[in-house]
Amino acid sequence: MKEALAFARHVPLLVVTIVCGAVMGLLWGSYQPVAHWIVTILVAVALVDTLRGMIDDVRHGHVGVDILAVVAILSTLAVKEYWAAWAVVLMVYSGAAIEQYAQSTASSNLTALVAAAPQTAHVIRGGTGHAADYSDGVAKLQDSNWGTVTVDKVHLNDVLVVKPGETVPVDGELISSEATLDLSNINGEPVPRQMVAGSRLMSGAVNGSTTFLMEATQLSRDSQYQRILELVRSAQSSRAAVVRTADLLAVPFTVLAFIIAGVAWIVSGVPTRFAQVLVLATPCPLLIAAPVAYMAGSGRLAKAGVLIKTQDVIENLGRVSHVFFDKTGTLTVKRPRVTRIDKPARPSLGLGEREILAMAGAVETYSVHILSNGITAAGDRARRELQQEARASGDDDALPRFRAEGVAEDSGEGVHGRVNGHRIRVGRFDYVTEAGRSVGSAGSAEHFAELAPDEMAAYVTVDGQLAGRIVMKDVPREDAAQTIAVLRAMGVNRLSMLTGDKMDSARIIADQVGIQDVHAGLYPEGKAQIIAEASRRDPGRQPWWDRWLTRFIGESVTKTITMMVGDGVNDAPVLAAADVGLAITDGSTTAASESAQAVIMKDDIACVPRAIAIARRTKRVMLQAVVVGLGLATLGMLAAAFNLIPVVVGAFAQEAIDVVSILWALSALMDKD
Repeated sequence: MKEALAFARHVPLLVVTIVCGAVMGLLWGSYQPVAHWIVTILVAVALVDTLRGMIDDVRHGHVGVDILAVVAILSTLAVKEYWAAWAVVLMVYSGAAIEQYAQSTASSNLTALVAAAPQTAHVIRGGTGHAADYSDGVAKLQDSNWGTVTVDKVHLNDVLVVKPGETVPVDGELISSEATLDLSNINGEPVPRQMVAGSRLMSGAVNGSTTFLMEATQLSRDSQYQRILELVRSAQSSRAAVVRTADLLAVPFTVLAFIIAGVAWIVSGVPTRFAQVLVLATPCPLLIAAPVAYMAGSGRLAKAGVLIKTQDVIENLGRVSHVFFDKTGTLTVKRPRVTRIDKPARPSLGLGEREILAMAGAVETYSVHILSNGITAAGDRARRELQQEARASGDDDALPRFRAEGVAEDSGEGVHGRVNGHRIRVGRFDYVTEAGRSVGSAGSAEHFAELAPDEMAAYVTVDGQLAGRIVMKDVPREDAAQTIAVLRAMGVNRLSMLTGDKMDSARIIADQVGIQDVHAGLYPEGKAQIIAEASRRDPGRQPWWDRWLTRFIGESVTKTITMMVGDGVNDAPVLAAADVGLAITDGSTTAASESAQAVIMKDDIACVPRAIAIARRTKRVMLQAVVVGLGLATLGMLAAAFNLIPVVVGAFAQEAIDVVSILWALSALMDKD
């Protein structure tokens, strides 16, 4: 009953039309004139409502072609086909209901993300974000110690209570000793993630079974889930170029319908023939099926863990012919393994390897650079070992905390901050020594032995003194080679690696994953230049529909569509330079994801061919729905022109055509790639 009432509120005129039809049926035998007046009044209301909708469509930049419905209603009434007039009105409002259902179904995956947005937060009254102030955890806190506010009322450094089953309201830092979080709303990760004190928490994550405390480090408007919602709303409100073209193609279809109807009337001399043709004229395959298919494709991508900024991304994804990959963190794992700590040839500090790692890891916790993950993990291990030794000695007062303050990152260079009162810099040699780019790696040779081809390093200074070199190894992702093979099987044979690393180390990874075209030793501007040059080449093999479709949306069929897949901060300008910039993240905010046109939220490189396959199927389904729908409508109009379809039957046949094309468009939601 509730569902029926909700449906009636959404499409009240459909309910009114059905009721009017029932009353007309009861009155048709003895009170036909009354029934005629009922349908006449219904038609008048429908005309006013339809004209208002047409004006609103034009005002919002859409083509208002409901003129077909208006003329069809008037023509059936003019030839005294009252039941046909009622049937056309019924079709208009049932079509609106079907469209609403289709749009809702197509965008269900996107609206689910919006519905999961955090709404409230529990703020401790007078709380400050110092972990030491809450060393006893939440056991002593009572409900009276905190107040519930909307998320937009949370301030920086507020201490928040997150209860079991609740959503983390804003980005922050865990104060409690540990927590278990479900990140499936953010990145689709099926396994809950264990967090320890000091871990970064992202809004949108769902708490497990234990209440915990956290410190707010971002306002609600700047938090991770709000950025996800921005992408979702952008995709929902956008209209792809091919959908805008479909709107325009509805105009010549309308003209064609009037021509067929007019010729049928003139040749036959029967006015009813005009109405017979127009009741079968439906531009819905263009006006509804096309946008429904693209919205369904956007939802499919979201379900697969890929968020797009606009629906135009789907068009370009389906036409990608050259894919560029960054190496570190994209083709390789996000956490290169720390293999050793090298001390300088002439050490001036008395720090041990674990102290160096713990200090470096403390500042790298706030970095978004891909190497930071490995350093942070090694630093956490070193910190725990030092703290265990301090506890074992009974010297709890000297327990090393390694808390970072005033951390800032310089894109592509390194990160600096203060740890336990010391100035720490971690990054490139010339950055940490503040010697200028001209010194480069040559300066490090004076202090350290040469690295192996597959090794990489981050240098550390403490209070301006060179403390050591953190050496790491990079390994390919487990499914990187398979991803490359799948892309080749899909016909995307132009695959390249762009990296700032040395050619020797780049070639090792490229050989392991199956990429032959390698460009090494590049700065971001060099990567962008290579992508720009590639876009001017002939695209080679394309999907079968591409050349035909691009003629309608006004793009060159000879243009190569480039995709850049990357992750680190230094990838941001390169992602923006490609036709499709695809950022691989684990759900955290990065400069890469802000400059990309699409974002993989689940840190899975296999999503690259998956996204292309979904985009291709979306475009294919859209074309099928449009061609089948328009084909059936045209055949129906021709049959009606020869008096093969009665006017009342034609009105219901038109609705059947709409249902077929819309359901076909909704099949883009099905997992058949």
